[in-house]
Amino acid sequence: MPGTGAGGGLGTIPVQGVNLLVVDDEPTVRELLCAALRHAGFTVIAAGTGQQALDRAREATPDLVLLDVMLPDLDGFEVIRRLREQRRLATATPVRHVPVVFLTARDATRDKIEGLVLGGDDYVTKPFDLQELIARIHAVLRRTSGDPTELIRVADLELDAEGTQVTRAGEPLRLSPTEFRLLHYLMTNAGRTVSKPQILGRVWNYDFSGDTGIVDTYISYLRRKIDNGGPKLIHTVHGVGYVLRGPKS
Repeated sequence: MPGTGAGGGLGTIPVQGVNLLVVDDEPTVRELLCAALRHAGFTVIAAGTGQQALDRAREATPDLVLLDVMLPDLDGFEVIRRLREQRRLATATPVRHVPVVFLTARDATRDKIEGLVLGGDDYVTKPFDLQELIARIHAVLRRTSGDPTELIRVADLELDAEGTQVTRAGEPLRLSPTEFRLLHYLMTNAGRTVSKPQILGRVWNYDFSGDTGIVDTYISYLRRKIDNGGPKLIHTVHGVGYVLRGPKS
């Protein structure tokens, strides 16, 4: 599979030592996924039920979970709820957000919205192309790794993560550390809707059960600084979260 090896290729990240948890109740699909992901250089553990997924995640914290929604005992949405609660209760300190890619035959919009609201990072429907799936896993890992050296531009907004500098139309903006982390997350996901629980998990390191009201508050702070006097870049997606995108041409 070109571009999916452990050394990382164009558009990929190094995957040696990256641990994936694959959860699917169909043995043939599960074995195919595990074989393809191992061939791509990932370390893979597998589960066939929701309870097995929770057990495997407790034994070895995965770097990403590929999670089927339709499971025989717990559906994928309940698994992610319990997984996040399980990790929250396991430690008194904030825990790292573990990205989740939902994998399912269900493609109804309401299912996709529920997956995003619960903190899912992508949603892939069956049947799928293996190379496309691996590319999307790479994309999620890139987004959630938060490369601190990246210079990011969206329209006339520019963020230098290494120098913690932000400018719009060449004018410097003064942001608090939390505002900076929030803007960095929005910009690394530019054009993609991110839910409030996703933002909470990435910026504040809380699980999805945290108070998402703080997200709304800091989005308001950012808008006063980012969208003051220029085309609006931060948009609300009602019922889900927010998206940062450049003005339409």
